Amino acid sequence: MDNLNLDPSLLSVSGLDVAYGQSQVIENLSLEIKPHEIVAILGLNGMGKTTLMKALIGLLPAKRGSIVLGGKDVTHQEPFERVLDGLAYVPQGRMVFPKLTVEENIITGMRDGDREPPEELYRFFPVLKEMRKRRGGNLSGGQQQQLVIARALASHPKVLLLDEPTEGIQPSIIKELAEVLKEIRDQRGLTIVVSEQVLSFALSVADRVLVIDRGRFVHEAAGKDIDERAVAKLLSI
Repeated sequence: MDNLNLDPSLLSVSGLDVAYGQSQVIENLSLEIKPHEIVAILGLNGMGKTTLMKALIGLLPAKRGSIVLGGKDVTHQEPFERVLDGLAYVPQGRMVFPKLTVEENIITGMRDGDREPPEELYRFFPVLKEMRKRRGGNLSGGQQQQLVIARALASHPKVLLLDEPTEGIQPSIIKELAEVLKEIRDQRGLTIVVSEQVLSFALSVADRVLVIDRGRFVHEAAGKDIDERAVAKLLSI
């Protein structure tokens, strides 16, 4: 598959191989992502979406290839080093700190020197301001997803990685989340990479979509060239 012309890129992946033990999951994968772009990576379960996300943030090592962020090779950095260089990661399943309050959860994501959560996070997610003294474990699934995104944004990232953010969330919240992510991108100048199975969400939020199958990209389209029927066919079992 030929890549679209995406120069200059903010996040660049070249010839990436990732494995679990002897099982190869990602093979010779390359990807170029522009500043301020929202890219959706679509695929069925087991096709490599989460593996790619974990490799980008450094939770899984690359057997081969490179990951470059803003011109800097981060392939062999630890996850915390990548966060300091501008990557933020929201894993599948949300993973809030259930006994900490909303405010305390956000504080755990802040950089050293920041004193309190940026007020703009509460503008993006007003419900979090209303519930800032409530424990994270007492929030609904949709509210917890907003919380972990806010916590990730508290690190002032250049690139936000979201792994299946719509999982277990009701449709009305999914639609709202798409609008908020575009607002965050526009106001913060952020780049967002989101892995998904929900096609309607991906098409509503993304500037470009890629379909991954068995660790390789098999389809790519941007803007008006995105063919919903063609993508849906690739995602059918």
